[in-house]
Amino acid sequence: MTPAFLDGLNEKQLEAVTLPAAPVAGGVSAQSALILAGAGSGKTRVLTTRIAWLIQTGQVSPHGLLAVTFTNKAAKEMLTRISAMLPINTRGMWVGTFHGLCNRMLRAHYREAGLPQAFQILDSQDQLALIKRLMKQMNIDDERFPARQVQWFINAAKEEGKRAKDVDAHDEFSRRTNEIYAAYDTQCQREGVVDFAELLLRSYEMLTRNDPLREHYQHRFKHLLVDEFQDTNRLQYHWLKLLSGKESSLFAVGDDDQSIYGFRGATTENMHHFERDFAVETVIKLEQNYRSHGNILDAANALISHNERRLGKNLWTSGGKGEPLRVYEAASDLEEAAFVVEEVKALRNDGVRLGDIAVLYRSNAQSRVIEHALFNASVPYRVYGGLRFFERQEIKHALAYLRLIAQQEGQEDDGAFLRVANFPARGIGARSLEQVQTLARERGISLWAAACANTLSGKAASSIAAFVRLIQQMRAATHGLPLPEIIAHMIDASGLRAHYQNEKEGADRIENLDELVNAAAAFVAEGDVWLVADPLQAAAEADVTSPVAAERANEADDVLSAFLAHAALEAGEHQALPGAEALQMMTVHSAKGLEFHTVFISGMEEGLFPHENSLNDDHGVEEERRLMYVALTRARRRLYLSLAQSRMLHGQTRYNVPSRFFNEIPEALLRRINARPRYQQAPVYTGNAGYAGGVASPIAPYASTLTPHASMPWRIGQSVMHAKFGTGVIVSAEGRGAEARVQVNFRGNGLKWLMLEYANLAPA
Repeated sequence: MTPAFLDGLNEKQLEAVTLPAAPVAGGVSAQSALILAGAGSGKTRVLTTRIAWLIQTGQVSPHGLLAVTFTNKAAKEMLTRISAMLPINTRGMWVGTFHGLCNRMLRAHYREAGLPQAFQILDSQDQLALIKRLMKQMNIDDERFPARQVQWFINAAKEEGKRAKDVDAHDEFSRRTNEIYAAYDTQCQREGVVDFAELLLRSYEMLTRNDPLREHYQHRFKHLLVDEFQDTNRLQYHWLKLLSGKESSLFAVGDDDQSIYGFRGATTENMHHFERDFAVETVIKLEQNYRSHGNILDAANALISHNERRLGKNLWTSGGKGEPLRVYEAASDLEEAAFVVEEVKALRNDGVRLGDIAVLYRSNAQSRVIEHALFNASVPYRVYGGLRFFERQEIKHALAYLRLIAQQEGQEDDGAFLRVANFPARGIGARSLEQVQTLARERGISLWAAACANTLSGKAASSIAAFVRLIQQMRAATHGLPLPEIIAHMIDASGLRAHYQNEKEGADRIENLDELVNAAAAFVAEGDVWLVADPLQAAAEADVTSPVAAERANEADDVLSAFLAHAALEAGEHQALPGAEALQMMTVHSAKGLEFHTVFISGMEEGLFPHENSLNDDHGVEEERRLMYVALTRARRRLYLSLAQSRMLHGQTRYNVPSRFFNEIPEALLRRINARPRYQQAPVYTGNAGYAGGVASPIAPYASTLTPHASMPWRIGQSVMHAKFGTGVIVSAEGRGAEARVQVNFRGNGLKWLMLEYANLAPA
């Protein structure tokens, strides 16, 4: 009798679920298999149904298999589905994440692992704190050896399966960092604690050196099943190999086209190694998609076909072709955001739930302009897998500095003071802050006033005094400057930029800080306040009999305070409450595994998507293409691709060409919404003179040309010659006058930014 849980499986799904044992000399043995499961092809169902089939048919007991997922949520969902299929208790089954399963193994064999029975697990913050304590004891300068960099070094070494003695140290930095790693290992052993990376490494080492224990688990786990196999790193793969005995079967489910976590150590090479190491004869491709319409799948297939060394598959659906992909080319990022909002409103009026609409972007910094447009339109939204722009850590730090710069006597901001007094770290510890708070409480004054009183002693006095001087210097240096320049100066002078440059993933945070400058530029350009050279003169010239004029004159007196109020309002408004209907906003990385009725992919420009950091590396571009593939396959019914001819980046207008991905999608699958020439009318930053509207110039959609002007004599897409770098093509341009520069993709030398004043470019 066929189990009911097999009903509804298609031919390939059924083949994967019921894969039989393979005949070998002397009998039969379980065979390993690779299941290439495309987006929306039902891979989770296949994996869980395979487990149920193995148990139902008596091929393995519930305790004789091991299933690995990448999230605790996925593991719980898998166990829930198995319980619904079979009348068994799933509580004791080995189903979980790599870290969870390794923790379970180490708890059971703590003696063999060389750990105390009640060992504790350090989270990322606890690990960082321990490293900082060790570095202080070792008298190591945390400016030359930032603690976060040391943390990345240690974790990266562990994920490669290396202890301190195994790490090649070629220079002073790596040698010193390796010394810290060795001391850190010793301290963790002394305290009986392990970090996340240690869980896997310690388990791997234990199985490697303990033959009886390894053979025990090889004999126990006849079937190993792994989800999202394309996201495994080298150590995870070797751990799986150790657990796989001669009679074991490894059932790997994954999609090399969705491998987008290379920055975390994930490698698609594991899929190729798996085929060789396990003598895989069965590769089953799940290509029938149950999510998206045909045009969306055809676009995704065409795009990903440009990647090399693919295992190869083509998604298809029986659900019809559906609508073509809608393409919108805006004149500016502000116009792009306005278009998204109007389309969202129209979709909502047509009955599409807000929660079934997603806006995807390559970089977190892109969200700010769209958030602002949604805020103005009173459309509730939720940032998935992250924080709204004005709630992000680095932005809150920056705003705190600005609040200290803007504060007036008698209106000092204690919260801002506490937030950044020791961020970035400048030697103001908890003890010093306690002294300031005590003095403020005794005298009934603000923390800032207490810090300025200069009555403290010792190291606390010098550290606090240095912070006060820093704020006063920034206040003096920015007096009378335009708002964007105030913020740009603060980001550098406060040390925020330098701090995040030393973080492994600090590039995103720096992009957000630069986007704060753009937010200020947009705030001024939108006319929310008057931006004039002399606010007092504006007030004198205003019609004092007009209440509106008087109000605006007062606003002009403090543009910074007005901007801070604006930021506070946007941070506190229109964020949907838990459970409330809301538009979904997220990075493409965060969107993996999700699906929506309608998807907007914004910022489809060369240098943004694909990201400019990837353009000099073929493998980097291929991962960007896989990322785009993931983005495309999130949509079920309707898909929008949008780009902006000009975009504010780093306080300047940057001119863009369409992403190369447009050329990799057949034109027949696209519907260009705005086919007529567009006119650029974006705000342009002009230096100390303030902000002015951009010069209107007709730009044809998808043409690789830009009308030149006096300070920008070159057009995007034009071939040029450089004396040093040779021949190249202009891909973007920004700035005016002496600040004008172009980005050129040189044949053999990659992308270069060149100042026009010094580049001496010639037509090629």
